[in-house]
Amino acid sequence: MAAVQLMCARIGTVTGIGLASVLRKHYSRRLLWFACTLLVVANTVNLAADLGGMGAAAQLITGLRGAIYVPVFAALIVGLLVFASYSVMTRVLKWLTLSLFAYVAAAFLAHPDWGAVLRGTLIPHVELTEDALLTVVALLGTTISPYLFFWQASQNAEEHEHVLNSLWLRRPRSLSRELRDVRADVTTGMTYSNGIMFFIILTAGATLHGAGLTNVQTAQQAAEALRPLAGRQASLLFTAGIVGTGLLGVPVLAGSAAYAVAEAFDWARGMDARPQAAPYFYGLITLSTALGVAFDLLRFDPIRLLFWSAVINGLLAPPLIAIILVVCNNRAIMQRYRNRWTLNILGVAALLVMGAAAVALVISWL
Repeated sequence: MAAVQLMCARIGTVTGIGLASVLRKHYSRRLLWFACTLLVVANTVNLAADLGGMGAAAQLITGLRGAIYVPVFAALIVGLLVFASYSVMTRVLKWLTLSLFAYVAAAFLAHPDWGAVLRGTLIPHVELTEDALLTVVALLGTTISPYLFFWQASQNAEEHEHVLNSLWLRRPRSLSRELRDVRADVTTGMTYSNGIMFFIILTAGATLHGAGLTNVQTAQQAAEALRPLAGRQASLLFTAGIVGTGLLGVPVLAGSAAYAVAEAFDWARGMDARPQAAPYFYGLITLSTALGVAFDLLRFDPIRLLFWSAVINGLLAPPLIAIILVVCNNRAIMQRYRNRWTLNILGVAALLVMGAAAVALVISWL
């Protein structure tokens, strides 16, 4: 995960433009629109899933219908993306990451058997069944997701420009130093996110699975099952974590789709741009979020939607990773900052693992 995201970050930092812009400048339009189509399909389902999960979680906390909260959350997020500056948006998202520690607290309140946790963490249990393959693809897809590729490259390109603009009175840092900072940033972020994922799995394993509840269909069922097993505090923390995760995820989903399509058409874009200066970019953010809300009005179960959006991500990510590897090894694009052998090995490993899981799943369906 760190290797794939680092490649995307390096593309944005070295070229000063996002992934879709790189594809538009250096490759065929077919490849560009193939990548953008994969992203938009995955993001639409993901947006609906996140907004639906947030609404269901808010219903558990307040008792009011979750459908009421979906457009409220959507409007709040669109307002942040459209009217807040780049620096304000990044500060808000940074502080929202603290909400993810709710999952860590919930895991400890669940009182797991730490010996079993250690064994289960270090000793893999492998099953080549359709359900197991589906779960593996979903787990990979919710971790190494297409929308993160585009968001990472675009945000690093914008951060690079933002830093240059803020340092106009001082001597700018060398690109090599900036890339070292990017590596530290990405590695720290990916480590943190995987640690949080570990505690999410741990909480579910120590409570729901331990009680034989392996077919939870809704967020309400999950929280209600957690309450008697781990206490009201753990249930509330886990539910609050869903809201916090959604508030972090939806801006990235909407923003990455808008960046990709705006870059494909070479429209004005960027979180520091005023709405009147980049109307299509902000229109895309609003449209993609509205599509997510509309999808939720069809009353799909948010838990199922979250799971299947992860499966879709897992199936769509391998071809995009292959594109990223090609870009990162192109001397005309990356100049002397092409991938080193370590990044290539890790990137190819991610491609092979995710590709093999996706192919095995499709074969099991056939």
